[in-house]
Amino acid sequence: MNTPTLPNPGLGTFRLKGETLKRVIHDALALGFRHIDTAQMYDNEQDVGAAIADSEVSREALFVTTKVWHDRLEPASLKASVQESLEKLGTDYVDLLLIHWPSPDDAVPMADYLTALREVQQAGQARHIGISNFTIAQVDQALEILGPQALLTNQVEVHPFLQNQEVVAHCQSRGLTVTGYMPLAVGKVLEDETLKGIAAAHGVTPAQVALAWTRARGVVTIPSSTKRDHLAGNLAALDLTLSEDELEAIAALERGERIADPDFAPDWD
Repeated sequence: MNTPTLPNPGLGTFRLKGETLKRVIHDALALGFRHIDTAQMYDNEQDVGAAIADSEVSREALFVTTKVWHDRLEPASLKASVQESLEKLGTDYVDLLLIHWPSPDDAVPMADYLTALREVQQAGQARHIGISNFTIAQVDQALEILGPQALLTNQVEVHPFLQNQEVVAHCQSRGLTVTGYMPLAVGKVLEDETLKGIAAAHGVTPAQVALAWTRARGVVTIPSSTKRDHLAGNLAALDLTLSEDELEAIAALERGERIADPDFAPDWD
């Protein structure tokens, strides 16, 4: 059975590379972050690995997540891609390995790539496995294939303007932790009047309010930032408690504003 603990918050690394990424990771680890989220598609696993190697924090104290891209889902390709990721990251294992997107148009049968994912886990190359961008029906299909305790998380877009309530509730009812990416809606939360008003009442930032709201829903968050003070604020946000009235006000911000919606995405719930 999977441990229910997925370190919160994690450090998102999408669009970060090179010396900037290394500096951000060093700052984050110094502040207390222990969960680093990357992916093959981000083309930064080597930089993540270099930053980890340079850190004073031991590998065993870290929780590293990476993801298999949708063009590597055929079982032999999936296993080869995981080996490539491990070599770039400079580690024998990742703590969490995700399928980044379900196979477009089911070009590769889900049973094939999820079975390969489990075999990677059984080989000791991933301590936990999970999925990302899966719909409710796909979550259920995945659990039918692998069993009810097999998957740690479904990582999906979650922010005040796309709350994904049905997916979040369904995953949690099936025992999956939900990891929410783009929790700040690529900065749009900073301009929202409702969030700014709540932030002013608490003496915090709108970003911190959005992260506190995410935590209140039981969702793990993986915000990204290049600024040390913002990283510190992201950590501090998880100590912020919002009132029921404030949570209801944020719930009313739902507007179905999906940011990550590529042409190969599934038919969303």
